Amino acid sequence: MKVDVLLGLQWGDEGKGKVVDVLTPGYDVVSRFQGGPNAGHTLEFEGQKYVLRSIPSGIFQGGKINIIGNGVVLDPALFKKEVEELEKSGHDLTSRLFISKKAHLILPTHRLLDAAYESAKGDAKIGTTGKGIGPTYTDKISRNGLRVGDLLSNFEEKYQKAIARHKEILSHYDFSYDLSSIEKEWMEGVEKLKQYTFIDSEHVLNALLADGKSVLAEGAQGTMLDVDFGSYPFVTSSNTICAGACTGLGIAPRQIGEVYGIFKAYCTRVGAGPFPTELFDETGKLMCQLGHEYGSVTGRERRCGWIDLVALKYAVMINGVTKLIMMKSDVLDDFDTIKACVAYNINGEETDEFPFDLTEGNIEPVYVEMSGWKTKMTQMKNENEFPEEFNAYLDFLEDYLEIPIKIVSVGPDREQTIVRYRDFE
Repeated sequence: MKVDVLLGLQWGDEGKGKVVDVLTPGYDVVSRFQGGPNAGHTLEFEGQKYVLRSIPSGIFQGGKINIIGNGVVLDPALFKKEVEELEKSGHDLTSRLFISKKAHLILPTHRLLDAAYESAKGDAKIGTTGKGIGPTYTDKISRNGLRVGDLLSNFEEKYQKAIARHKEILSHYDFSYDLSSIEKEWMEGVEKLKQYTFIDSEHVLNALLADGKSVLAEGAQGTMLDVDFGSYPFVTSSNTICAGACTGLGIAPRQIGEVYGIFKAYCTRVGAGPFPTELFDETGKLMCQLGHEYGSVTGRERRCGWIDLVALKYAVMINGVTKLIMMKSDVLDDFDTIKACVAYNINGEETDEFPFDLTEGNIEPVYVEMSGWKTKMTQMKNENEFPEEFNAYLDFLEDYLEIPIKIVSVGPDREQTIVRYRDFE
């Protein structure tokens, strides 16, 4: 069997959680391969809303194996809160959630370091969520990290050594902190974490594949936040692209099957960083309101703009996307005109290639305009109900991206998901 990969193609918040939940009935295993609790996946069904930060979105499908892979960074305190929220809703996790021993732990002092680093940058802030993600990945790369498997062997000594090192770093910053309260909460989280089964996930996953089990790899954040290929330095600290599934799970490239790329019918971004199609007018505000564009973890308002096909085609290319999934189509229901950016004008020169640095030069989006569909999409059940103008928008996107759009979301609920059967030419 192959591993199918599902990931975001924009700056995150594309709606990956809902799509994973829709797709999981066809898979035996769902596994997260990168990121941490800075990325929240929101799922809505049966009148309830759930926000998953570290736990794979397949957890709501009974009988599925859910794995937190080695590429994930895990905060025990936040993990405990997430688990307890799900337990209150009647979901038993211990029998179907497994955690890689090689996943790195976010220590309480990682959060402090995150805050200290951001404060020191002043006006040059990256706009981190303050969850300690960056410092944790930094320790991982510099070979100073603690992993989930360390909880099973001589942990106290390893922990105190790491904390002492972080305190020494913090002493060089004009930054006051109280470690005791967050450390107590963190240790309580460790005890909760120990109730779960720690596994050598690379062995387990490859054995499952050899046994004919189907696996869906779930990414966090979005392609344009990838540490190598995103809008650096305004990126996350891990590889959010398809290749990250191989290193984040311990599977070979030849094991990759379908690559599902998720994007919104428009664009959003949270925090600092370049955003060529960002709208600062009433249209942008209306997109934010209609799309309820507020971070599921941070609550921060998302910046909104028209779809950026230059960035999207770039994301399709580096991920090897085989099927596209378009989210939040209904948010554009009330617009008379729909715009799509098909090129950038950079200092007077037009290009359709994504540049090395989006912050250099005067970048102006080149738009194509189309008629809006002015129809409520939320009640539609199949593609035969799509208005002519909406079909024209889909055809335009497919022609530009050269990849079929197989799934269209017309609302937040699991049921508001339409699979397209029209052949792609």
